[in-house]
Amino acid sequence: MSFPRQQARTQRFTTGVPRAFEISPDGRRVAFLRGRDGVDTATCLWIHETEGSGTATVIADPRTLGADDEDLPPEERARRERLRESGGGIVSYTVDEAFTRAVFTLSGRLFYVDLVGDDTTPRELPATTPVVDPRISPAGDRVAYVSGGAVRVIDVSGAEPGHGDRVVAEPDGPHVTWGLAELVAAEEMGRYRGFWWAPDGSSLAAARVDESDVNTWYVSDPGRPDQEPASLRYPPAGGTNADVRLAVFPVGRNTGERPGPVWVEWDREALPYLATVGWTTGPDGTPTLVFTAQSRDQRTLDLFSADPATGLVARVRTETDDVWVELMPGVPAHTGSGELVWIGREAGGERRVHVGDRPVSPADVYVRGVVDVDGDRVLYSGSPAGSPGDVSLWLVELDTGLSAPVEVPGHGCTRAADSGAHSGVRSGRLRGDTLVVQHRSMEFTGVRTMVLRGAGTETRRSCTEIESLAEVPDLPEPRVEFWRAGERRIPSALVLPSWYHGDQRPLPVLVAPYGGPHAQRVLNARGAYLTAQWYAEQGFAVLIADGRGTPGIGVEWEQSIHLDLAGPVLEDQVAALEDAAERFDCLDLSRVGIHGWSFGGYLSALAVLRRPDVFHAAVAGAPVIDWTLYDTHYTERYLGTPAERPGAYERSSLLAEAAKLERPLMMIHGLADDNVAFAHTQRMSSALMAAGRPHTVLPLSGVTHSPSDPTVAENLVLLQVEFLKEGLRVEV
Repeated sequence: MSFPRQQARTQRFTTGVPRAFEISPDGRRVAFLRGRDGVDTATCLWIHETEGSGTATVIADPRTLGADDEDLPPEERARRERLRESGGGIVSYTVDEAFTRAVFTLSGRLFYVDLVGDDTTPRELPATTPVVDPRISPAGDRVAYVSGGAVRVIDVSGAEPGHGDRVVAEPDGPHVTWGLAELVAAEEMGRYRGFWWAPDGSSLAAARVDESDVNTWYVSDPGRPDQEPASLRYPPAGGTNADVRLAVFPVGRNTGERPGPVWVEWDREALPYLATVGWTTGPDGTPTLVFTAQSRDQRTLDLFSADPATGLVARVRTETDDVWVELMPGVPAHTGSGELVWIGREAGGERRVHVGDRPVSPADVYVRGVVDVDGDRVLYSGSPAGSPGDVSLWLVELDTGLSAPVEVPGHGCTRAADSGAHSGVRSGRLRGDTLVVQHRSMEFTGVRTMVLRGAGTETRRSCTEIESLAEVPDLPEPRVEFWRAGERRIPSALVLPSWYHGDQRPLPVLVAPYGGPHAQRVLNARGAYLTAQWYAEQGFAVLIADGRGTPGIGVEWEQSIHLDLAGPVLEDQVAALEDAAERFDCLDLSRVGIHGWSFGGYLSALAVLRRPDVFHAAVAGAPVIDWTLYDTHYTERYLGTPAERPGAYERSSLLAEAAKLERPLMMIHGLADDNVAFAHTQRMSSALMAAGRPHTVLPLSGVTHSPSDPTVAENLVLLQVEFLKEGLRVEV
């Protein structure tokens, strides 16, 4: 089987990798999701025993429940698109606080399964369908979910007809929903939820989203002229956002009465973006609602607390920045004693993890996010100074003051996985003294998942491994050279063919960036270079560089693209290419291609338009061509609004430069893309046609921003490589 086909059918070798971990209070059991093999997209819910042999047992299999994954409600399809979730079966679940019960949805139907006792057969609840985003209460006795834009609650026990299924909050207008995240929250802010249980299960906080004034866009499929276009509310840069409010609803037993909302009010005109919502428990055990709200220009982020009984709000903390405040993953959070866990930036410095008013992360660690907080332990991820390709976990024990990187055992938990503590890419989940760590490295292919018991910084009692069932790529081991390029020390990697030796003809170069915010490609993980290695085997030297704007270096590096999304990112790709040519004598700079997707597609089109002297052919996948057509929260963070900063949009747009095209350019775009609309490619093609510039457009019928169909995904790779070979005169 060819590598492109294998990569497509395994969803880039992620199928079969365990994910979505939940840990029991005693640390003896870990729930997770995984298919039965490396091509099984019907994801199952499993339980891993951390003691003894460390066995894993299927608790819920969608194939035995009479529910396939082909009848998803539109809200669930949209939620998965925002999450970039291309799998099927049980793609998400929640468990109660005691780890006795789990809930999940299949084809819009609601299921629960008992995790303790002799009978662990999954059962369907008679919920109002279609069910979206079900979440079990902390006590495990009720489930909240969204259906038809309303938040509902159903009892797990059958004491009442229909299990007491009832409405908590329902729409009061044609474009109003409760309990769902609006587009910019899910796509750009990392908030995929719209309702939250109080810790004692007494109430629910829920977001009300009114999209009445948001622009209506239409997504059509010319290949299906019999179907009406799908409409969505999309807020382009400078446009009107959804009106988002927050309320608390008492949720008791079904009494037939529906308590009204307790509105949580803040200055929504000054702080319109509801970024995060959660709960904490006070010293007296009383739940308190906590949330963050951000200004439209994103230079201010306020943390608030609210009394759920009255809705009265108090400001707890304010974070400001003259450029923008980054929304950091995992915060706000609270320790067992109620102290605030926060990621803040000291004046002129880098971001650090704070507990209360004291920093607990070293000043020389690039903090990426808080991974988990349990009791008086804080788990966060970051990169050591000067090593942006290494992503490690640090565990802070507040009672002892100890803070140290988490050292990960190797395969079978028998030896150190790496020569140093800071290597590879890690993620994890913490509860009590049990820590689940996922590790990627240049030393092995794929992902290893270890469960560490006694996961303190001083001792460790045991370790078991959750097996990955992902397929092994049919590909030579990646041949990668790492270095920091040029005066700016740009993180760079060069991938060479396994068969290449120095006395052969110099290789054409394929530059393969993402190059934009929030994505990093130069990582110390073998899996990051599989596609690049396949392209290298076709006769290319593949160059990957993370220039200004990408994460891993520091705040100033990220903010260097402010008011100009084109100049700095293109300059750094050229600088990395020139530096690579000086270091490696195997590169033929008379034949340089570039390809990328999304921001990488924008960068690819930008490269051949502005630097045809350097780049000789480009493939631009789902490119953002005109930034006035992209959403508010992302675009305005970097460019401001079109009315306030027209020059920034002119510097970053590609439409006005269509007449400059003199190199082969292929644009690929899904017609069903509701993130980067097909209008970007359509307008660019029209501008190129008006200027008389030949180009290639490959429209993908029914495909969204992330192609998931295996046949489409496979052929996309093959078509790109053929286009690049022809454009760069690569001998087959």
